[in-house]
Amino acid sequence: MATTLATLREIRHAQRADGPAAMLGIGTANPTNYVLQEEFPDYYFRVTNKEHLTDLKDTFKKLCRIAGLEKRFFHHTEQLLNANPAFVQGTPTALDARLEGRGRQPPPRP
Repeated sequence: MATTLATLREIRHAQRADGPAAMLGIGTANPTNYVLQEEFPDYYFRVTNKEHLTDLKDTFKKLCRIAGLEKRFFHHTEQLLNANPAFVQGTPTALDARLEGRGRQPPPRP
């Protein structure tokens, strides 16, 4: 039994770091493009060309008010979505179009 406790202590000691703890950094990685939450329903229905669905838009506005967010952050812009209508479709070809638009290289690290 004593050897088991000694072994457990050795394992725990080996898993701990020596020296003081250090905080390396605190920050956020929010994209630069954002839409205010109160403007988001209008933006969403405009970008998806669904402005004729007013009953859904009213319901969506209520949901956005309840969410309690101030901003919605995006990696895309409205100009990019207008130039590439396949991005807003929910089809497998839309995913292919988005991946092509991204390019072969991974996104840059901040």
